[in-house]
Amino acid sequence: MAQTKTQQGTYNMSRMGTGRNWRRNATAIAIIAGLAAPVAQADTLADALVGAYSHSGLLDQNRALLRAADEDVAIATATLRPIIGWSADITRQFGDVTTATFGSVQRDAGATTASIGLDLTLQLFDGGGDAARIEASKATVLATRASLLQIEQNVLLRAAVAFFNVFRQQEFVSLRQNNLRLLQEELRAAEDRFEVGEVTRTDVALAEAAVASARSALAAAQRDLVQAQAEYANAAGRQPGRLTAIPPLPQTTTDVARAQGVAVRTHPEMEQARRQIAANELLITAAVAARLPTVNLRGVLGVEEDLGTRGDSQIGSVGVDVSGPIYRGGELSAAERQTIAVRDASRGNLHTVRHNVQQDVVIAISNLVAARSSIIASEEEVRASQVAFEGVREEATLGARTTLDVLDAEQDLLDAQTTRISAQVDQYVASYQVLESMGLLTAQRLGLPVQIYDPVAYYNLVKDAPTNRSKQGQQLDKVLRALQPSD
Repeated sequence: MAQTKTQQGTYNMSRMGTGRNWRRNATAIAIIAGLAAPVAQADTLADALVGAYSHSGLLDQNRALLRAADEDVAIATATLRPIIGWSADITRQFGDVTTATFGSVQRDAGATTASIGLDLTLQLFDGGGDAARIEASKATVLATRASLLQIEQNVLLRAAVAFFNVFRQQEFVSLRQNNLRLLQEELRAAEDRFEVGEVTRTDVALAEAAVASARSALAAAQRDLVQAQAEYANAAGRQPGRLTAIPPLPQTTTDVARAQGVAVRTHPEMEQARRQIAANELLITAAVAARLPTVNLRGVLGVEEDLGTRGDSQIGSVGVDVSGPIYRGGELSAAERQTIAVRDASRGNLHTVRHNVQQDVVIAISNLVAARSSIIASEEEVRASQVAFEGVREEATLGARTTLDVLDAEQDLLDAQTTRISAQVDQYVASYQVLESMGLLTAQRLGLPVQIYDPVAYYNLVKDAPTNRSKQGQQLDKVLRALQPSD
């Protein structure tokens, strides 16, 4: 998984890692003055993960979307309850009344009446359509919870990658600084040897070119560090302080079959796909029920008063009505076929998600295995390059080697050290990729010291569709005010 995609975009996770030697050297790393952000408190990987979990706007956004899905359950539940309404009107009637027998005309035969009443409607039977829609809404809530959990994984993985990338770039800056100092020493030595005629002007020029190239490479490394710090601030919610030694590698497996089995069972994307199929199955039931009759209980209670005569009357009625479709132009059949097609599409999506999840496991574990192998090889390369550089440098003082030989050996050592750092960081990143691919990279599973967002608590408050004036509704108002994100 060279690249991980989130709803915020795509970020590179390649060529990162750490190890024992890196941790030993990291204490000597300094943030470049004037380019890096001001140094604050020491930051650990846990600090980065906590910051990401606590300050992610993406998590806030999707938590709100989950609460909106919770309200769909309340809205669907309300359809099974009585609907009570009121109405009131005042009416002025006017006209003339003519008596046919005597041909007389009675003027101003108008009257003013006022009425107020209550009406109640309770659905007794609809073929199970509303009940199916309620259960479909519940399944959608579970699917949305799974989606939120996957976004949480993405947010935490991004923060981990940002942390390791800052560490990597700090180490690269340190290497470039050391390389520049060594090359400056070689330049001074070449100039001294030129003064006594031991080397030519060409040797001095080669050393000068190497120093200039090292300065350019250091500037590029400093730029990359600043950019890595900016990514860290974006992912963790604040600028990085002085990064402390990285923690031990997380416990992961390299058994592909075992990891794939866990991923298929627990990965949030798998859970989301399964819940969506269940929701769509229930919507088919609701579409079929739309063909069946609907039975409603209706009641009316009212008062009507003649404002002219001050007379009033009380009226009331109760009854049961039955209605059902006969012909609606093929709408109901089309709706049923549509829900079946959507269900079939969600089944196909589950198939795709399963293969993608299994593939991500293979990629993550292969990256981890490759990084471990690369560390072993790069450690040997660094050891050999160090010996070769020291030997060539000593031989150069005796006149057996040229300045170019020394510069080449120094470059080989630098390349080996850089490769080792990349392999070490790659190992860490790949380890967290494995956790994410298995669905295990969550705040709860990592044991982060944060207040875990509980989606069930809000759902339990709204699932029964409380009114604003009820005790439960007032509790909801307090919860919603507490959930408002701060700027």
